[in-house]
Amino acid sequence: MTSFRRAAFRVMSAMVRNRRRLPQWMNRLIDSVAKNPDGLAGRIASRALGAHNPSSIPAATDAPGTPVRVYIGPTNYAGQAYRWARALEASDPGLGARNMAVELPGGFGFAADTTVPVAVYNASRAWQHSELDAVRKFTHVLYEAERPLFGSLFDRDVGRELAALDNAGISSAFLAHGTDVRSPQRHVDRTPWSPFAETSDLTKLTQREVDANLELLARESRPIFVSTPDLLFDLPSAHWCPVVVDAPRWHSGRPLLSAEAFVVAHIPSMASMKGTEFVDPLLQALVENGVVEYRRLHAIPAADMPHHIGDADVILDQFRVGSYGVAACEAMA
Repeated sequence: MTSFRRAAFRVMSAMVRNRRRLPQWMNRLIDSVAKNPDGLAGRIASRALGAHNPSSIPAATDAPGTPVRVYIGPTNYAGQAYRWARALEASDPGLGARNMAVELPGGFGFAADTTVPVAVYNASRAWQHSELDAVRKFTHVLYEAERPLFGSLFDRDVGRELAALDNAGISSAFLAHGTDVRSPQRHVDRTPWSPFAETSDLTKLTQREVDANLELLARESRPIFVSTPDLLFDLPSAHWCPVVVDAPRWHSGRPLLSAEAFVVAHIPSMASMKGTEFVDPLLQALVENGVVEYRRLHAIPAADMPHHIGDADVILDQFRVGSYGVAACEAMA
């Protein structure tokens, strides 16, 4: 990677990690790159990150040698696709699973069987064709968050991808993670704490994307799974697929209340969704009164999180969505 590309990657990583602090026009720019990689901003970002650099193209995902072979991709939110793959393999010796994850600037480094740089995913025909050939060797495919698996190969049309997999005799299903199917309009009706109560450009964009995803799910009529039970409000016909936590990795030998200070930590991965704006003022008052030590665990690599979680007495997680996810389960573990 050239010095220019290294600098571009660092800048883009910082923007993604801190996007909640950026002005709206910069967030719209980031969204345009993610949602329209073939547009002007997307093409510039791909070139900056070296989309066609042969050294950045990973090997295609290897299919296990088991009778049943499950492929999961492409988002790996909170490392869950990798953990689901391991859980499937532990459940049956005749079942093998692999996950593919698109690597975004500013990512947290979650474990994955195959990691693909976003520029390669978006624009490398060599990778797209080799990954499609590899996926044809699997028996089942699980689409995360209604995202295409092969970048622009099928013009980012999940329906066309599904048709190609159908022709190869592969069984396909969907797995919804959260904001991809959680309707802002319906969520506001369910709870006054909804993060969508304040109308914004981001809320409008989310509603449009949710509507499109729900329409896709209805049109394709495939099995659907959801990662948290609250999503059954939006997809009542779906099946709950619980999040998976590697409990021993999160075990801490530190006794609670063992430090001089009472340590309270909060993980504002998506501050507006988690209710950070309510948490911070209350905790700051307790800090000023000497009651607690408050730590915001922001932009920490996944490999370092067990230490930070284990060094706290209390973890504050979700206060607006009406459910809890991976972070709370990791803290309880």
